Amino acid sequence: MSLKPKRTVAELKELRALTGDENGAQRVAWSDTWLKAREWFTSKLTGLPVEEHYDAAGNHWVTLPGESEKALLIGGHLDSVPNGGWLDGALNVLAGLEILRRVNYERGHDRGHEFRGRPPVTIRLVDWADEEGARFGRSLLGSSAFAGTATIAADRVRTDREGTRMEDALRRCGVEIDRFHEATAEQANAGAYIELHIEQGPVLERMGLPLGVVLGTKGVERHAITFHGQEAHSGSTPMNARRDALAACAKLALEIRAIAGKHPDAVCTMGSVKTFPGIVTAVVGRCEATLDQRDLDAGTLAMMLREARKASERFAAEERCTVDWSRIWQIEPIAFDARMIELCDEAVRETAGRSHRMPSGPLHDAAEVSRAGIPTVMMFVQSLGGISHNKVEDTREEHLELAVRAFDGLASKAIAHLS
Repeated sequence: MSLKPKRTVAELKELRALTGDENGAQRVAWSDTWLKAREWFTSKLTGLPVEEHYDAAGNHWVTLPGESEKALLIGGHLDSVPNGGWLDGALNVLAGLEILRRVNYERGHDRGHEFRGRPPVTIRLVDWADEEGARFGRSLLGSSAFAGTATIAADRVRTDREGTRMEDALRRCGVEIDRFHEATAEQANAGAYIELHIEQGPVLERMGLPLGVVLGTKGVERHAITFHGQEAHSGSTPMNARRDALAACAKLALEIRAIAGKHPDAVCTMGSVKTFPGIVTAVVGRCEATLDQRDLDAGTLAMMLREARKASERFAAEERCTVDWSRIWQIEPIAFDARMIELCDEAVRETAGRSHRMPSGPLHDAAEVSRAGIPTVMMFVQSLGGISHNKVEDTREEHLELAVRAFDGLASKAIAHLS
């Protein structure tokens, strides 16, 4: 067989050894280790008749020309979070590379395949720049530039923990943020986009399935919530005289579980709580929290936000406090293309026997590509324990190999569809 899934697994291990340590992957975007990973990937292109270049946002494009300029895009990202996993993002890129190798091999051999010579359509593999947003807090940076949704004014002044500005870090890597808009030129002739990713959750493992079909990415409502009470001495203030901001916040933290529980795929998370003055001898006068709400349905997401706001006001009144809300960030739900979903489902069933359709809670570059109007779909492979962004992130090797085969099947179906 010209497709060699075991080679993909071996290369993932090679990349892990090159760019990781005892704490996990260290391929944070715009770092020297990330640049080393990109150089390593370039070395893997030796012998392939491809054109490669970096666009204005630092996305790395590898193009195998076809009979038609219409292109199938295959995407992933080599960057990781600090102390991250060996598969997140890198699996996508290296599985795509294996597809390029397979297509190139078959086009040069008369082996009874449906196409010889050039493939019917052009195939383009992209390593997106800074999917994770780990250093500057801006996820999907390169793909948003591609999609034309970049937020340059807000992003250029972002700083990392050392105070380095994003604009300066990008310039060090040869990328000028003012030229981001030029990356939209890469949309030309794009007919479809596919992406393989680890699930990063426990659903497929609990169902005993290796692979799944992604229906889209959930919309996100992210807010800062501040409860205002009254600081007071913890020893001399009777319980019925307190205006405890933490008490009101704690009630909301429990209520959001019930709000999300009304909807099968919804999630609500209060991931950060800060109290002031934050000492053991004082009643909390101010409590600041963050709330993250996600669902694939825009109506459900809006309903959950209304319910959380109403609940916060009720709990604030019960504790004789006030509450303020401030939006941190928002993105609408992104539904993937119906025809591409069907092709992905066919590829999964033909490879693994069974398929499961599911939304993605985490965001992915595929969402930005879909926002650009390009027919898009993602395939998930099972994550052990549902863990990612962690050094223990893992997937069974037989499932990784199965995923490469299924993803290649999806690519073949997408090529036939486009041609």
